[in-house]
Amino acid sequence: MKILVATEKAFAPVAIKLIREVTDAAGYELALLENYKDVSELLSAVADADAMIVRSDLVTPQVLDAAKKLKIVVRAGAGFDNLDLPACTAHKVIAMNTPGQNSNAVAELAFELMLYQARGGFAGKSGSELRDKHLGLHAFGNVGKYMAKIAHGFGMQVYAHDPFVKDDDILKEGVKICKNVDELYSKCQYVSLHMPANDKTKKSIGYDLLKKMPKDAVLVNTARKEVIDEDGLLKIFEERADFRYLSDVEPDCKAVFEEKYKGKFIFTAKKMGAQTEEANINAGVAAARQIVDYFKTGNEKYRVNK
Repeated sequence: MKILVATEKAFAPVAIKLIREVTDAAGYELALLENYKDVSELLSAVADADAMIVRSDLVTPQVLDAAKKLKIVVRAGAGFDNLDLPACTAHKVIAMNTPGQNSNAVAELAFELMLYQARGGFAGKSGSELRDKHLGLHAFGNVGKYMAKIAHGFGMQVYAHDPFVKDDDILKEGVKICKNVDELYSKCQYVSLHMPANDKTKKSIGYDLLKKMPKDAVLVNTARKEVIDEDGLLKIFEERADFRYLSDVEPDCKAVFEEKYKGKFIFTAKKMGAQTEEANINAGVAAARQIVDYFKTGNEKYRVNK
């Protein structure tokens, strides 16, 4: 079996070392395509691969057409919107992600953004504290659990809404339940987003929800930019001088923020949530292990296509 690691943004060398240990132990060949500049390089490299590990690389119908032997592709990370799932299914390729491996890194980044904002960018002026503030977690998966642990350390009051998670699983983390999103946004000065981008969530965070947030509201987005209705977001900023937006990805309307709302937003230059050495290693090794497990036992636990 040949496993291709195809990463336009390369794994850390230590991650590749550990991935190779997993594939060598299984008796599989490991091939690397790192820091490639053109999709033609990927099309050539994937031609004889049985499995592929990617990061944010696009797995499109064109890539799948070129991958004549491909049986499984694993996205090293939780989000998998870079994988064309219908195309994977049509090509009889199993698509997986590695949920949980980047979760602590994302949660820490959310708090780094919150702290930087609360202290006014460390510009020498008085800021505010997180203690006793209400934090709302919109979705309560792996990242949400880490968020709750960190927030409790800061002495925050933590609330969550997630209809796909059992109440008992939320309550055991010391988190209060909001029965609907209106309650979550009305109750919490800080709201942090942790849902995937799909047909139900895209543009779901807009004016009607955001206007319910209390004074000095802060929206934190380490999920995907697509979940934000940017027209609604800009309308809130036009109406409320107290609103802040912190995002781990630049919105399409970045230019408007830079022109009109300086000091009221923080955008990372590129998506940084999973960009830690630890997350880099964890996700890559998990992807390799899942591929080996699939070939050895048929385990499809983290399959994301039908």
